[in-house]
Amino acid sequence: MPLSVRLDKKTESLLEETASTLKASKAEVIKQSLSDYCARVLMERQKRPYDLIKDLLGKEGSGRGDLSTRSEEILRERFSQRRQFTLIPAKLRD
Repeated sequence: MPLSVRLDKKTESLLEETASTLKASKAEVIKQSLSDYCARVLMERQKRPYDLIKDLLGKEGSGRGDLSTRSEEILRERFSQRRQFTLIPAKLRD
């Protein structure tokens, strides 16, 4: 399918230099570049929210193998401990 595209001078120069370096035609460089770009965009759009942040999440485990099955119970224990600590007068805590 024929396609006509207007390029600014900087992009045209970059295209010519790339084609020359690869010993390929400008059309081949454009086709490959467009194909790579579209594939990358589509792959990014298919990622789940977790995939986007997984590199930010810790790689170390908690050391507890029961977090997924007892998470609510563990949180309630922690909140209860915190509440008990705040109910004790400051004079008695020291």
